[in-house]
Amino acid sequence: MSSIDMTNESGGIVVTKMNDLLNWSRLSSLWPLSFGIACCAIEMMGSFVSTYDMDRFGVFPRPSARQADVIIIAGTVTFKMAERIKRLYEQMPEPKYVISMGSCSNCGGPYWQYGYHVVKGVDQVIPVDVYVQGCPPRPEALIGAILELQKKIEGEHLIKG
Repeated sequence: MSSIDMTNESGGIVVTKMNDLLNWSRLSSLWPLSFGIACCAIEMMGSFVSTYDMDRFGVFPRPSARQADVIIIAGTVTFKMAERIKRLYEQMPEPKYVISMGSCSNCGGPYWQYGYHVVKGVDQVIPVDVYVQGCPPRPEALIGAILELQKKIEGEHLIKG
């Protein structure tokens, strides 16, 4: 961040704006709740292995919605699952973010026209911040989405003034 002054190495004093400090801490520790439904879930799980090292971005998966600040929806969202997704989203603390991973969660995928049981995009259930394209998208695409979300968080202002 350009507004953080860390030039004084011996004094240990850091001068910055509160918004910049809060944004830096939030974007440096994204804790996702993984909601894998279909084949995209395999690629999402693959992105959390040591080959891709998501820990370097501060991404550490959480098992509970109450501990997470990002939910990754990966796969086909049916109307039955939409209720559960909405409930999990409501349990997450503010500020919270959503990543929609794959064609099925983005727009219904191959089921968009004749799938009577498929939601035509998870954004009809909860607000989506970042979309990941592909069927299924590679782990590198999810890493790109995390980086995009970090850019979005960096520009937010939690404290007005």
